[in-house]
Amino acid sequence: MAPFVHEFESGSKEQKDLLGGKGANLAEMTRLGIPVPPGFTITTDACRHYLAHGEAPEGLWGEVEAHVATLEQRMGRRLGDPGDPLLVSVRSGAKFSMPGMMETVLNVGLGDAAVEGLAHQTGDPRFAWDSYRRLLQMYGKTVLGLDGDLFEDAIDAAKRARGVTADVDLDVDDLRGLAARFQEVILRESGAPFPQEPLEQLRAAVVAVFDSWNSDRAALYRRRERIPADLGTAVNIQAMAFGNRGADSGSGVAFTRDPATGERGTYGDYLPDAQGEDVVAGVRNTLTLADLERIDPASYRELLEIMARLEEHYRDMCDIEFTIERGRLWMLQTRVGKRTAEAAFRIATDLLEEGVITEEEALSRVTGEQLAQLMFPHFVHGGGAEAVATGMAASPGAAVGQAVFDSDTAVRMTQEGTPVILVRRETTPDDLHGMVAARGILTSRGGKTSHAAVVARGMGRTCVCGAEALDVDTRAGCLTLPDGTVVRQGETISIDGSTGEVFRGEVDVAPSPVVRYFEGEVDPQDAPPVVRAVHRMMEVADRRRRLRVRANADNAADAARAARFGAEGIGLARTEHMFLGERRAMVERLILAEGDEERQVVFDELLPLQRRDFVELFEAMGGRPVTVRLLDPPLHEFLPDLTELSVRVAIEDERGEHSERDTALLRAVLRLHEQNPMLGLRGVRLGLAIPGLFAMQARAVLEAAALVVEAGGQARPEIMVPLVGDVRELRAIREEIDAAAHEVRVAHAVHLDHLVGTMIELPRAALTAGEIAQTADFFSFGTNDLTQTTWGFSRDDVESSFFSRYLEKGIFGVSPFETIDRTGVGRLVQIAAWEGRQTRGDLKLGVCGEHGGDPESIGFFDESGLDYVSCSPFRVPVARLEAGRCAVGG
Repeated sequence: MAPFVHEFESGSKEQKDLLGGKGANLAEMTRLGIPVPPGFTITTDACRHYLAHGEAPEGLWGEVEAHVATLEQRMGRRLGDPGDPLLVSVRSGAKFSMPGMMETVLNVGLGDAAVEGLAHQTGDPRFAWDSYRRLLQMYGKTVLGLDGDLFEDAIDAAKRARGVTADVDLDVDDLRGLAARFQEVILRESGAPFPQEPLEQLRAAVVAVFDSWNSDRAALYRRRERIPADLGTAVNIQAMAFGNRGADSGSGVAFTRDPATGERGTYGDYLPDAQGEDVVAGVRNTLTLADLERIDPASYRELLEIMARLEEHYRDMCDIEFTIERGRLWMLQTRVGKRTAEAAFRIATDLLEEGVITEEEALSRVTGEQLAQLMFPHFVHGGGAEAVATGMAASPGAAVGQAVFDSDTAVRMTQEGTPVILVRRETTPDDLHGMVAARGILTSRGGKTSHAAVVARGMGRTCVCGAEALDVDTRAGCLTLPDGTVVRQGETISIDGSTGEVFRGEVDVAPSPVVRYFEGEVDPQDAPPVVRAVHRMMEVADRRRRLRVRANADNAADAARAARFGAEGIGLARTEHMFLGERRAMVERLILAEGDEERQVVFDELLPLQRRDFVELFEAMGGRPVTVRLLDPPLHEFLPDLTELSVRVAIEDERGEHSERDTALLRAVLRLHEQNPMLGLRGVRLGLAIPGLFAMQARAVLEAAALVVEAGGQARPEIMVPLVGDVRELRAIREEIDAAAHEVRVAHAVHLDHLVGTMIELPRAALTAGEIAQTADFFSFGTNDLTQTTWGFSRDDVESSFFSRYLEKGIFGVSPFETIDRTGVGRLVQIAAWEGRQTRGDLKLGVCGEHGGDPESIGFFDESGLDYVSCSPFRVPVARLEAGRCAVGG
């Protein structure tokens, strides 16, 4: 049986599946000869066994004790020794970085006797008791699951009694008293005393880390980041390096480039006389690495050398955690650092220009979702708005919303449709659900590497940290500005994550420079660095991609924007959107018509209006293909609501004000009323039930194309018949379309290279695609309805009822309406694509559902051999980038 425990020296960065990201990188740094406190890693296999069986695998604790003995021998100290104790840290480390989502326990091995030995051995009683109270606090909260406020309240009381504001100002007697109070809390709340046996502490801490894999916040984070729930976490046990040993010690986090902007340089935070948890928790505002250069120039120089070495080795921006103990530098972790969308594009292009990575690698390091983040608006400055405070620009963007001071309220108000800004002194992992819900996060403590900053950057949320001029009172639900003004919950504030500025009230926003670039308003050569980086990556993506990108557009304005954004055609023009406004009355007349003659009168009125719509679309697309979907929705959508109309007719009759029109409308509504209209009279069924309807629409499309061609332009019409379930339906409608095409060709004496196809949105259509392809020139997958009909879901109903429960229970990793369900809906797409092309080798295949703009779904459609995806105009650049990433395996 493979071992469950591995020494750092035996691993490498390629073993993230087994050792987790942290363990693999600790092993890699050890292999490179970088100073890493020695230790070992418990594998993800052990965690998965524990999660599956509720107990550690047989032999695990024996392996752990053997490796502890080896570590003791190397360090020359024993765990829990009352004379000279060895202390260790117990940290989580999953394959994919999940900052702050799982647990850590430091200073394991201390007890009532060992703390005295540590004080004597180091000659620093304050350090020893500070380390002990930290262990008691972490053990109580993390291992025993006690309320963290029980410990924080005791610390606050000790500081008030001493008349100080910072933890570092507490003396040894204060800390000894805190340790005693913490032990009282543990005994009272858990019913058992704090364990003095160090191996018992170690085993309990390991189990706590295993359990934290399934904590609510970790599960929420995995769902959001689409991290598989069955990976489990490794556990790293490592000799402690103490940053809390006085002024010549400290802890910090550093980046080899700015994680917010991507600029070259050295960025990070440092806290003297602190352990690493103090830095990431944001409980004290940090110093910069420039301050470290002044405080400890030798350690600073060594840190820079190691950082340069790590970036060269990993060929990417690295995130580094370090501790200095009495002037000696130790590296506690490195990983490829999380970054903002702007930083991702700039770092990728800079490394490409520096010759460090290839075009394929650069393209694989940016994502469509990051590009989408860069396309959101930003604040307009100089418009009279004055910042009331300034913190650290932790995660770019502009966010406006009502101030809220707890995460539960943030979630509730967001669900009610109110945009919010989550305001905290500092965030903790328990705030994740509120951070997900909020438009932005504002904290009065912490730096660029605090929990709030790291998580916000990973989620693409706007964040301002360390706005220490603000006095945040979460219990009272308010914050006090420097001038004494109180901002209470529900008042609107605005935060700028690019500058760190905080505004009271609402600040106007301006278009993103990236959007202006796509609109053609900005020359990329004279644009800000982020625009130049986006331009470079889009060039690479367009050159590499196989998959074409079209847009869903129903009018000339949207079509023109789509063309500016790089769309190569229209994949879906929904004609039902052309029957709104004044034309709605015509549809009412069509429904009320009692014979062919009355219907034809309405068709004659609608034809020129539809023809003009299509002329504008063809002109806007300049010869690119335009797929027009014939009328699809249930006819009742064009009629008044049944209840409202019934009431109106009843009141009219009561008053003796009988209206023939309203009565006729009511008869029509009653006649067309359906229990499940989305599965009723719509799509191809309308074309068959109302003779001449689809023929009129087809004539309008083809006459518009002929007019454009006669005027010297180009038009490539593709007519799409919706909701086909049987080839005979399509065959009947195609005969009408082909007849209209012949008449238009004769009348205008032009050649029209038109196509006729269908929208595959029913399982039966997918399963009989080979037959349908005998009559169709193309398939376009309507994945919205295909998802509804495959799952038996009514999207409008289920998303607001039980979907959240399905996500919580892990039945869905992500909504099937957001990302294609590969094994179900996706399988139908693949069957239809394969069988369709078996019948007709040149069958054109596309997708026009919302999944066409989803980055993960785009990869599936590329793998499945589709020719194009179609999405909203705004998402076209996203789809172009993702199609390029697919081509290089991104």
